[in-house]
Amino acid sequence: MELPVVVGVDGSEPSLRAVDWAADEAVLRGLPLRVVYASLWERYEGTSLARDLHKPSEEVRAADIVDGAVRRAERRQPDVKVSGDVLPEEAEYALVREGRNATALVLGTRGRSGVAEALLGSVSLTVAGHADCPVVVVRGNHDNQAATAVHGRVVVGVGEDQGEGAVVRFAVEEARRRGVPLEALRAWRCPAHESADHPLLAGGPARVHEERAAEVLEAALADVPEDVRVRRLTVEGNARRTLVDVSHDADLLIVGARRRHGSHGLQLGRVAHAVLHHSACPVAVVPHA
Repeated sequence: MELPVVVGVDGSEPSLRAVDWAADEAVLRGLPLRVVYASLWERYEGTSLARDLHKPSEEVRAADIVDGAVRRAERRQPDVKVSGDVLPEEAEYALVREGRNATALVLGTRGRSGVAEALLGSVSLTVAGHADCPVVVVRGNHDNQAATAVHGRVVVGVGEDQGEGAVVRFAVEEARRRGVPLEALRAWRCPAHESADHPLLAGGPARVHEERAAEVLEAALADVPEDVRVRRLTVEGNARRTLVDVSHDADLLIVGARRRHGSHGLQLGRVAHAVLHHSACPVAVVPHA
């Protein structure tokens, strides 16, 4: 069964850019594209009826938004198979549920709330934190078109969790489809209280932490196929700041999100949260296995 790429829309410019990106991704993957709009439009029933169609005005508007997004995707990628649907429920719940039967969910940075686009909308943040599939938040452009991939860089931030395999596999496939090398980055820091006098760090505290970062990278990349070119990067500094910095010259930035025992769904860590808010390029949040 082919699980589609699903994109959430609401008529805003960020969501239209997400449609462009999702259409391109669906073609790269050879998958259908599903466009969804979720809203509790039934709350307006009985107070604002569309005169000609005898339907709630919000329902009519939602259908128009979906139809427009479907046409936009078809214009951008004529060969992609596109379907659309209006879901009369809260956007967060509807999109998380859609993710159970999706290859990936694609969202814009924010909706029609009027909040500055520099900040991530609550729907995108909630869905990225709870979906079962990878969630791509399209950032990095401020007109009504998705940015064209021009840097030839797919970057994955590598952590130490055992579930990093799922994150790396997603990153490998994204790089392979685009025909570009994969850049795997591991940030490291030397705690200020450590010094060369420490008995366990006689060879130099910074070198020990850098070597440890390289070991983590090697372990995470152990199963990468030989036909995929990988550039390994160990960078001294804060992981959040480092990944945001590299996003300025990347076409896609990929990070992981881990499940915490006893918690519902995915819980975004500080790194994922930071790049979702501040990345200069689209960000994919991949749930750990």
